[in-house]
Parts: sequence; structure tokens; C-alpha cells
Amino acid sequence: MKHNVKPGDIKTYTRIVTDADAATFDSGQVHPVYATFSLARDAEWCCRLFVLEMKEPHEEGIGTMISVHHLAPAKPGEEVVFTAMVQSIRANEIICSYEARVGTRIIARGEQGQKILSKEKIERIFASL
Repeated sequence: MKHNVKPGDIKTYTRIVTDADAATFDSGQVHPVYATFSLARDAEWCCRLFVLEMKEPHEEGIGTMISVHHLAPAKPGEEVVFTAMVQSIRANEIICSYEARVGTRIIARGEQGQKILSKEKIERIFASL
């Protein structure tokens, strides 16, 4: 694992909300807006951008947690800008806070964690399931 990231570092990721991001379950669409689970996926991706910089070729990141405080809706076609900030790095785990905005409106915030492990260790964990 490279040590090229530090607390306070920031990454951004921009996503245009699509119809496929809507709150839809097996029973059908609930609301035609950005679903909390879609928002969580994109928040995790924004935080993962740090892992992509930090991991060595024989390593991979694996999620450890995510929290989503979904504060406001976003409609298809709206641009959501995620900003992730490194809060801490302990051994091989990176914890980030993030915020998602549509313009000046905050639509979500939370935290996300990932560990960087060898691909071999991840394969062993999955094989033991």
C-alpha cells in the first residue's frame, strides 16, 4: 500500500442522475428520484478514488462501512457533485467523509470506509464462505 494520501485530502466525482438511479424495487418504482442506494454506490465510488491511488498492483480495496444521511431529492438529469475527504488512515483502512450537492443544495452526507488487502487474502476470505 502506498502512503501517498493523508487526512484532509479531497477528491470529487460528478454524476448525472438517470432514470436507472431511481428508487425502484421488485414491486416497481417508489419515487422517480435518486435512490438512497444509488447515492450510496456513487458516494463509495468517490471515496474509492483514494484507494485507486493507494493500492499496489497486487492489492485491492474492500468496503468496510458506509453511512448515508439522505437530506434532499435529486431528479433525473440533475448533476450531483460528490466531495470526499480523508478523515483517517489506520494501518490499511481509510475512512472518508463525503458530501453530495446539487448546485448549492446539500442532498446527502456521510462516511465510508475501505481496507486495502492483498488480492490473495481477499480470495482466501471469499473462498472460506
